[in-house]
Amino acid sequence: MTPTRREFLRTAGVMGAGLALGGAASCAPDAGGAADADTSRDPDSASSSPSAVPKRLLVLGGTGFIGPHMVRYAVERGHEVTIFTRGRSAADIPDVEHLVGDRNDDHSALRGRTWDVVLDNNAQDYRWVRRSTELLADAAEQYVLVSSISAYALEGFGWENAGRILTEPAVAEDAPLIRPPAGWTDGQEAPYGLMKSLSEEIVRRAFTGRATVVRPGLIVGPGDPTDRFTYWPVRLDEGGEVLAPGNPEHATQVIDQRDLTEWIVRLAESGTAGDFNATGPAGRMSMATMLDRVGSATSGTYELTWVPEPFLEQEGLRPWSDLPAWIPGDPLMFVDVRRAVGAGLTFRALTDTARDTLAWDRARPAEERENRAAGMSREREREVLARWSATLR
Repeated sequence: MTPTRREFLRTAGVMGAGLALGGAASCAPDAGGAADADTSRDPDSASSSPSAVPKRLLVLGGTGFIGPHMVRYAVERGHEVTIFTRGRSAADIPDVEHLVGDRNDDHSALRGRTWDVVLDNNAQDYRWVRRSTELLADAAEQYVLVSSISAYALEGFGWENAGRILTEPAVAEDAPLIRPPAGWTDGQEAPYGLMKSLSEEIVRRAFTGRATVVRPGLIVGPGDPTDRFTYWPVRLDEGGEVLAPGNPEHATQVIDQRDLTEWIVRLAESGTAGDFNATGPAGRMSMATMLDRVGSATSGTYELTWVPEPFLEQEGLRPWSDLPAWIPGDPLMFVDVRRAVGAGLTFRALTDTARDTLAWDRARPAEERENRAAGMSREREREVLARWSATLR
């Protein structure tokens, strides 16, 4: 039975929470099959000087994957930052006010307060978003919601589309979003994509003309607990024969969480409203290019063996989980980010992201490294490679 997009992304509902490179506004494919152009920038080239007009920022969350860097960057730029969390994770960032509560049923710490901008990077439930917007609609000038490209209503995905090579961006910000299915009633649980689209609608309604919706793809970099990108720098650094998935020309996208969160802070500084896809690079990146750039950040000696999609399907390997950062032929692996680039989104070199991710992984507890959340085991990889090799004899 051919799996649906929802089945492929069931565990990737973590897709927006947790596709980065380039700096030009063009999303054109490679010319004449050449390697994707590396238009990366120095990670220090985006302005790190204090903001001209410091603002009072309320960060809903702030202690997860993307929160700490967002908060530190905002403080470095001179903003007055308040974070609102349940108090279960450490929040040891200096010069930050820490309010404790619960987005389900305890917003008392927020009542009677005002801020310039709300940064909601922890919208795990549309009902949380409804409660926070109802409370803060008159208490803030702007609301920035971290949504996801999984909010787009795209159907019919399956292995049968693996032969499609995306050469142009397949999804722009005006594409239809997921709507509630027949029989669904407001207040019920919602799957990931619907939860994000509902959250967007709630924010736009409460902050009309003052809402900023950011739709990331795969967020990567040091600190990523999902390991959906970490697998590749770790695997290439180990060296040897590496199973590379399908056609090397399939498009893929990732974004370093530091590029994403710094840009979100700058959107708050400028008061920029609107909807933005936020993944990268700015131009087309193939899977071959991604692995080449990741590999250049490692010290391993490796050889890529590209195994065709039909064989991977036959072996029962799963895109996105067994083979991270890869869903062949999926429109969400090449979305249009020109609007975000025009609004100041920049990207550090993927080699820097891979190098920093590898350094972070090496410092993790041994138990975490032995039980990473994504990617196939080395034993499974060897089994599949051996069977693929046998078909070539």
